[in-house]
Amino acid sequence: MQKAFACTLTLLLVAPLMARAQSGPSALTDDPRVATVFELIELWVDAQVDYEDIPGVSMGVVYDQDLIWSKGFGYAHVDSEVPAAPDTIYSICSISKLFTSVAVMQLRDEGLLRLDDALSAHLPWLTIQDSQPGTGDIDIQGVLTHSSGLPRESDHPYWTGPDYLFPTREQIIERLSKQEELYPADTYFQYSNLGLTLAGEVVAAVSGQPYAEYVQEHILDPLGLDSTSPAIPEKHRGGRLATPYSMPGRDGKRTAIDFYRVRGIAPAAGYASTVEDLGRFASWQFRLLEEGGVEVLHANTLREMQRVHFVGEDFQVHRGLGFSVSRRNDTTFVGHGGSCPGYRTNLSMSNKDKIAVIFMTNGNEVSPGTYTSRVFDLVAPAIASALKSPGEAEQPDPELEKYVGRYDRPLGGETHVLIKDGKLATVSFPTMNPRLTMFEHVGEDTFRRIRDDGELAEATTFELGPDGEVTRMVRNTNYSIRVR
Repeated sequence: MQKAFACTLTLLLVAPLMARAQSGPSALTDDPRVATVFELIELWVDAQVDYEDIPGVSMGVVYDQDLIWSKGFGYAHVDSEVPAAPDTIYSICSISKLFTSVAVMQLRDEGLLRLDDALSAHLPWLTIQDSQPGTGDIDIQGVLTHSSGLPRESDHPYWTGPDYLFPTREQIIERLSKQEELYPADTYFQYSNLGLTLAGEVVAAVSGQPYAEYVQEHILDPLGLDSTSPAIPEKHRGGRLATPYSMPGRDGKRTAIDFYRVRGIAPAAGYASTVEDLGRFASWQFRLLEEGGVEVLHANTLREMQRVHFVGEDFQVHRGLGFSVSRRNDTTFVGHGGSCPGYRTNLSMSNKDKIAVIFMTNGNEVSPGTYTSRVFDLVAPAIASALKSPGEAEQPDPELEKYVGRYDRPLGGETHVLIKDGKLATVSFPTMNPRLTMFEHVGEDTFRRIRDDGELAEATTFELGPDGEVTRMVRNTNYSIRVR
């Protein structure tokens, strides 16, 4: 069978590449410039988890083919104090849409569908009311770019707790005839879980396989994503699957959310995964774009998916085929975020830098995109510097080590002293912008802040006890007590 042969050929081509993708940790982590940044990130996220009372967080950074840093913070299960880890499983919510979109494009490349095909050509039961007659059909490309004109959701209250009753496939189909198009096709951006759910139905109809079976056989297994599934895995409930938690109420308390199944909405929001698996997913994309050829997808197809195909009328939204596309500080980012009851996730990739940042949490109100953006802004310059001049990181004076540690601030919060680029640096928490302040050593235990223009500013002095250990950090006559 043609499809079976293509899958076998893909596996043969992928095998040596998968071995390379899962090689040992990158030597980048030994470079002091990179190591200091990861130390800063760990201090920052650890502090945010405590100050913001976030149940748990798992994060990772990929450079090219290596997951060069990953760590868990807080708890996967608060009551039993099971720590979050890089292999903790979370619902990845709308990141699921990337896998559905890859499946659609595989079938397109096999000549089994076209992006301008009307959905109804593959889904004869699509009976949604045409409220925009004469404006064109809802087509597959419109669904992948969220410009189809479809409403956001299927006609069921599945985002409503405490039960979160997601509909079955049959229930979605049954209610379609009672829904109507929201806008003319290809006119406005309207994010649509219904649209990507229907894209999953197209995958099943065209391939002749159930959706979950198709993506397992043609995407997850070939990429070695052993901890990723198109459904939240109940078998890992209470174990590797993190318990989801609500937002804090007025009393400041969170409650655990009962296990739920996403059922028919799975192609849009039903997958579960880990930091480690999404790292492999990112490395596959960097590898395919660099080396070309075919590995699960044609390289040019992935490039096509990550180009902008639809721009919102306010020019604030840019969508690829399944991918969210954005630009910040002259860098283009592709990926997707996710938000489901009790889970928030984000996968953000810069193909130019071959850097991906992954964030997962079982806290409902956290802003994952802010974390991935901040981490990228810290990591990218450090990696670039280490690659440009390996082994040339400035070595610190060993005497500076005695100042390193945590100091509690007089008005609350804490300041950490680190060493970066051979100089003393500080960062204060809590903050959503962990920016280091650099200092110049000007006296025995005195340092002056280095301004952005390179000039020196106010002084900070460290006080020592009789045993020679630092006890306080003094700035503007106010002091912070060293606690570790």
